[in-house]
Amino acid sequence: MPDSQTTYDLVIVGAGAAGLMAATSAASRGLSVLLLEKNKKLGVKILMSGGTRCNITHNCSAREIVRRFGKRGNFLHSALHALPPETVIEKIEAQGVATKIEHTGKIFPVSDRAIDVRDALVSMARDAGAEVISNCAVTSVDRDGNDFSVATDAGQFRGGNLLITTGGKSYPGCGTTGDGYPWAKQLGHTITRTVPALVPLLNNCTWANDLKGITVENAGIEVWQSTPPKIANQKTKKNKPLAKTAGSFLFTHFGFSGPTALDVSREVALHPNRKSLTLKVDFLPDTKPDRLFDGLERKRKTDGKQITGNLLNEMFPKRLADSILIESGVASDAKNAELSKSSLMAICHQIKQTEFALNGTLGFEKAEVTAGGVNLDEVDSSTMQSKHVPGLYFAGEVLDLDGPIGGFNFQSAFSTGWLAGQSVKTVGHP
Repeated sequence: MPDSQTTYDLVIVGAGAAGLMAATSAASRGLSVLLLEKNKKLGVKILMSGGTRCNITHNCSAREIVRRFGKRGNFLHSALHALPPETVIEKIEAQGVATKIEHTGKIFPVSDRAIDVRDALVSMARDAGAEVISNCAVTSVDRDGNDFSVATDAGQFRGGNLLITTGGKSYPGCGTTGDGYPWAKQLGHTITRTVPALVPLLNNCTWANDLKGITVENAGIEVWQSTPPKIANQKTKKNKPLAKTAGSFLFTHFGFSGPTALDVSREVALHPNRKSLTLKVDFLPDTKPDRLFDGLERKRKTDGKQITGNLLNEMFPKRLADSILIESGVASDAKNAELSKSSLMAICHQIKQTEFALNGTLGFEKAEVTAGGVNLDEVDSSTMQSKHVPGLYFAGEVLDLDGPIGGFNFQSAFSTGWLAGQSVKTVGHP
């Protein structure tokens, strides 16, 4: 157990992706670093990520990562310059963990074992000289003169600098229960409203729920407000979707999951009236409606004696094909030759614009990340230091910084943690 009389150059609270990388960064510069984690295991969320495979980062440029974070992406310029994706991979591979790039651009360990990545990060921090303590819950943090006092259930510790990397509220079973927000607020920071993101969507559509387990590898989805509010004297504007994306789409017994559903979930969770939202799904986003119609028309003519129930089997899994026909009002036991033009148009419409009423999300319990957090306007993006409190730093998911699925959020955590560790200054205490 570290000496409670020692004043460390840096005390880090939270040994996740950001905290472990920050500990390595600061300790490798010769700073005295103490990393505290309330869980018995370090990096619990790392161990659970990517279905226990750990999607380390994405195979793309730093500029592309900035773009994928949207409006908040500019905050990451300095952090990604300090630690770009390729350097993250170099550091992890230097620990003996080989990596691979999958067709989606996601980068995983070759072993498909998240524990290998977690162990590499822990070894990096300890080898650099950081003191790491698990099973040590922080109960409060205070500014004490020029230093910080950190109270834990194992004693009191002091740091000339304090870095909060406690994560958000997603997967609270991992220990990410929003601990850092009240400390940040107490020290003068604003907390942007937090909601679950990268989380499955809920609906109460029976026929969709009956399709549980079916994946459409390439679907286009959009979130729309079903009944836009009318505001007096406001000019009519062309409606736009609240969010849209394309990719793998999964039907579940409660609603929808897969990368597409997760990526639009942020806007669903943020909406003040989630039950007014509709999910529009295009099951063939790369096929234009007229081309789809012409293809079905040809099939109607060339396979006229075939039953309509087999019309879509080459396009979709059988259960989905059957459901599309049923929802189009087409009898599956009829012959293709008997299909009218209006029936074909109804099938095309169902394929290109199926609508599902949404009913919210599965919440923080199943969310991969948290949207919202410490206000970015109050943090210096070139150092990760608070603009209000000298010596106070933030990194990782505790910030109002969340990106899409695909390793982007881990990269953000690694880069902001590394930059914070490079930015803190030694305090020169005994």
